[in-house]
Amino acid sequence: MKVKVRVEPKGEHKTINIEAGSTIKDLIAKFEKDIKYSVVYAKMNNSLVELTAPIKENSEVEILDIRTQAANLIYQNSLALIYLRAIDEVLPGAKVVIDNALNKGLYTEIKADHKVTQADINKIDKAMRRLIELDLPFNKETLTRETALEYFKDQGLESRLRMLESNPNVQKVHIFSLDGYKDFFYGRMALSTGYIKYFELKKYKNGVLLRFPHPGLPDEIPEYVDEVKLYEAFEQQREWDNLLGVDYVQDLNDKIDAGELLDLVQLSEALHEKKVAQVADFITKQKKRIVLIAGPSSSGKTTFARRLCIQLRVNGMRPIYLGTDDYFVNRVDTPLDANGEKDYENLDALDLKLFNRNMKDLIAGKEVDMPIYDFIKGEKIFGQKITKLADDQLLVIEGIHALNEKLTEMIPHEQKYKIYISPLTQLGIDEHNRISTTDERMLRRLVRDYQFRGYSAKETIKNWPKVRAGEDKNIFPYSGEADILFNSYHVYEIAVLKKYAEPLLREITREDEEYADASRMLQFLQFFHVAPDDSMIVNNSIIREFIGGSIFV
Repeated sequence: MKVKVRVEPKGEHKTINIEAGSTIKDLIAKFEKDIKYSVVYAKMNNSLVELTAPIKENSEVEILDIRTQAANLIYQNSLALIYLRAIDEVLPGAKVVIDNALNKGLYTEIKADHKVTQADINKIDKAMRRLIELDLPFNKETLTRETALEYFKDQGLESRLRMLESNPNVQKVHIFSLDGYKDFFYGRMALSTGYIKYFELKKYKNGVLLRFPHPGLPDEIPEYVDEVKLYEAFEQQREWDNLLGVDYVQDLNDKIDAGELLDLVQLSEALHEKKVAQVADFITKQKKRIVLIAGPSSSGKTTFARRLCIQLRVNGMRPIYLGTDDYFVNRVDTPLDANGEKDYENLDALDLKLFNRNMKDLIAGKEVDMPIYDFIKGEKIFGQKITKLADDQLLVIEGIHALNEKLTEMIPHEQKYKIYISPLTQLGIDEHNRISTTDERMLRRLVRDYQFRGYSAKETIKNWPKVRAGEDKNIFPYSGEADILFNSYHVYEIAVLKKYAEPLLREITREDEEYADASRMLQFLQFFHVAPDDSMIVNNSIIREFIGGSIFV
């Protein structure tokens, strides 16, 4: 029978003949020479399927390694279950919390009857490698709602019991088992432990880092870089969550059901405003002349920059807000990407010499003829924006390259203040099921794209890999250059976004390539109650940048 196969993400399909009754595993064996990286899962006719799935005639199959978001999360789930099983063996009775992404891995905390030592971690590592070497299966058991409620109650799994009791729409629950250890995961697992070849355990602060390959380097552990500011931002968010009384999704649902959403929104917004004011106070006190703001897609950069400008004005400063788009090189000089297309996100797409010279002259008090880019002609126009900085003025610049030192290499370091902004999701479904920051940002983006840019959810999901590739190249490598990291996440926001996102995601059908990603996002959204009224969200909120009603965007 005939089947179409794709082994590279977004690559071309090849039509081949295979024997009736063949599985995805059989197909992988035929393409062994073409497959570059370790396979974790597959898509068949746009739905995620296990590697043991039988192939239907005239199907389209895509082999997935961790360069794709879906397979990356499956790898993480599988590694987490191996980790939890090993801890259960080495430290019986210990409780584990999988907190957040950090240092190209997951930051976890182990609460045992003694302080976890390096010797304990070494034993856990050894137990994990034994489980992987044995190539044990991840067994899935699907429980009905009633059976799952009884199981969670018998096992004393309070957070899972609360979650299920308050979500009547959740009619089935998947329990995964490995070597006698059972746990609930809302996502999927690899076929067996042998597919999870690469990991690293590292003691860090009060917890343990569970590190794994990055989509850019699928078959190796990335170089370790200590993301201290990111850790501090997550720790602050943890403090905020405790203050707000929301540790897990169910806590948020309880507040919505109790009519306490207004109080939660007001407190969360107040915490943001206080943090913005503190940043403005520091900039003023240190007499910085240039503030540089960067972050990945859907971080709320524009709203944050505008609110910062207001707080700087409260301090008696008169900030000038700039983007970098007016400094594009003339279109004929724009560098090309690997496909021969103009690469407007390349740093060299900007006139760096002119930008540095203008910024340096402005700080020196000189009058500057700043360009205005004519996007129709594709060239800079001069003579229309003559600018001079007074002593009480400073520049606030937002752009994807803002943290890259090359953008402002002629400006003395002591005159610059760099801010990295991103929504850092701390809220989990329970102790072992986290919501990825990447999915959180995509949720924001697809709502905004539909509301204001005329894009469907299907188009947003289709373009997301390209967006992520640009972030990996131009933004994430420079996040460590920042003087401060601002977490733009609101603990209540997914409950608000759900109302807008869910109908858009449901429009994506099984005939669409984006169906698997849409289904995956709908899967975690089912655990959230919808915020019944978002009119209480102030018009300068970062969330307004995505749902509408913003006074800044």
